Amino acid sequence: MKIALISDAWHPQVNGVVTTLIELVKELRKLDHYVEIIHPGLFSTRPCPGYPGIDLAIRPKKNLSQFLKKLKPEAIHIATEGPLGWAARSLCLQSGWSFTSAFHTKFPEIFNASAKVPVSWGYALLRRFHQPSASVMVPTQSVLSGLQRRGFQNLKPWTHGVDIDLFRYHDQPILFPTLGALPRPVALFVGRISYEKNIEAFLEMDFPGSKVVCGVGPMEKQLRQRFPAAYWLGILPRSELVTLYASADVFVFPSKSDTFGLVLLEAMATGTPVACYPVDGPLEVIGKSGGGVMSHDLNDAVLKALQISRQEARARAEAFSWGTAAKSFTDYLVPIRQ
Repeated sequence: MKIALISDAWHPQVNGVVTTLIELVKELRKLDHYVEIIHPGLFSTRPCPGYPGIDLAIRPKKNLSQFLKKLKPEAIHIATEGPLGWAARSLCLQSGWSFTSAFHTKFPEIFNASAKVPVSWGYALLRRFHQPSASVMVPTQSVLSGLQRRGFQNLKPWTHGVDIDLFRYHDQPILFPTLGALPRPVALFVGRISYEKNIEAFLEMDFPGSKVVCGVGPMEKQLRQRFPAAYWLGILPRSELVTLYASADVFVFPSKSDTFGLVLLEAMATGTPVACYPVDGPLEVIGKSGGGVMSHDLNDAVLKALQISRQEARARAEAFSWGTAAKSFTDYLVPIRQ
């Protein structure tokens, strides 16, 4: 099948959506599908306000139309609700093409946290965006149920996976060369240092060991100044990230707004147990099967997660497969002309 995958999130951005799409495309190509990624790098761009490192396409509709006419895809999937996503939606409606879409990010909560935009306004806009979609792919059942309550339709459960060969298992925490021998235990956060990640809950914990932060974002400078005792690493290539995950005693995921949390799977795949709040992403990733601890008291979750075996964490990660995710994805696709 020839698939046009349209996304406002792609290289050189570093986030869970980009990782998800990269892994999805790899699996789709293994299944002999032809996938063309249409991303901001193909257009004139400008930085996203408040989010350095994320560039958005400027008025992409005309060039996007030319791309699609040349490609002649059999299926169109709109992965994000940014300028490219809206342009693709408009072109599909004008041309009478069917398409699918995905709900990856809780933008209403992000805009509420960063600019105090009412959450209900954000969901009204996203509901309008996804209303014509033949299938709206959602990463967890709890997020799907929440969207149903807000009036979204055509929702499909679409979980994600982890590359268990890349994120190798270690039965004991290993040394991360850049940091050397830190005081144990080591608690690790990996993600964008931005409003919606609730990273202050991690940094403010009363923790007996070392706190390590890997990532960049609009709150980085401010938080570095407030919490100089933490170890700040910036962005690391995935080859080094594997070692970093494996060097931690516990991975802490303080976000309450993520729809999934790929970093949870990546940490557990290396054997590092996770601690998080009992919210949408962790409820699906950890569930009742172990590998981590969920609690409304994050500090308590961290201390209990330290008691979980690394083997248990790895076993939970092995339950998630990119191959399964790619199969579900293709099942939900629709021909552009039905």
